[in-house]
Amino acid sequence: MTRRTATLVTSIITLVLTLGLVSLFPVNFVSFSPGPVKDTLGQAKDQPVIEVKGYETFPTNGRLDLTTVSVTSPGRDLTLPQAMRNWLDPHRDLFPRDVIYPPEQTEAEAEQESTAEMTGSQDSAVAAALQEAAVPFHPKVSSVSKDSPADGKLKPNDVIYKVNGVAATKVPQVGELVRKNKVGDPITFLIRRGGKEQTVTLKAAATPGDPKRPMVGITVGVDSPVKVTVNLGQDIGGPSAGLAFALAIYDKLTPGPLLDGKHVASTGTIDALGQVGAIGGIQQKIAGARDAGATVFLVPGSNCAAAMHADVDGIQLVKVETLHQAVTALTALAKGSGEVPACTP
Repeated sequence: MTRRTATLVTSIITLVLTLGLVSLFPVNFVSFSPGPVKDTLGQAKDQPVIEVKGYETFPTNGRLDLTTVSVTSPGRDLTLPQAMRNWLDPHRDLFPRDVIYPPEQTEAEAEQESTAEMTGSQDSAVAAALQEAAVPFHPKVSSVSKDSPADGKLKPNDVIYKVNGVAATKVPQVGELVRKNKVGDPITFLIRRGGKEQTVTLKAAATPGDPKRPMVGITVGVDSPVKVTVNLGQDIGGPSAGLAFALAIYDKLTPGPLLDGKHVASTGTIDALGQVGAIGGIQQKIAGARDAGATVFLVPGSNCAAAMHADVDGIQLVKVETLHQAVTALTALAKGSGEVPACTP
């Protein structure tokens, strides 16, 4: 073997070994890819995905899919070749790890946070759906902020009857009645706790960032005979299924099938007032919905610009800002007439 040949062989071996070693090192990125879809009007492990008891329900038809994104977990690292494959795949995205996960967050902490967000989204979906379906209920305390005026005085599950003597019959009314006061004013709540009525007086504090806006430090949900169970186990987390949950609950509580046999998919957070919020991974969710056969996709308004970059061939993107707007759009689609807001470039 000549010196030149030996040098060439040595160089090639060194290059191969170097590339092999580099490919084993983790890169500080996580991948987003299309995740599973679940029909919220269907079954999961021989149980309804959304089970409603304590109130009259009505038959539904069609499919109403919640959509998900598969995200690299905090306990898993991507190698360079894996990251490159994700980067080249039009249905996947790469993000710096610290954009998605706090630097010190463990896998167990991430799962716990995701589960808590899912539970919160279910509570908000129930509140929004009951209001949209005009089902009677009383507002109740869902959570109390630490070191707020309500801390130690109001408790989760306290049912709210009146605020400063005025009956509160809807979730938004509680906040509206609080905001009629000034910072520092006493605010009296008539509540039921443990089967007994009692009066609690709080001193309104300033909202962080808005010194003139009064607050007491509670979030509000609903107390109702309607009991909703979501049978999805621990497979799905996060808050982005809120809109799908709310629509499924609404469809079951109101006469006449909302979808009229259509296959609809959706994403979006929802609050107790029925406002739909933005989510991550919209392009991956649209890809997953299209692969599952959906022909309509409900998109939070603030996600519309990103949604237009997805492969939307064969799927109609409907822009929604509130639960009421989503219901109105689906009703129009079922009837074949009426306004259906669209995501546009």
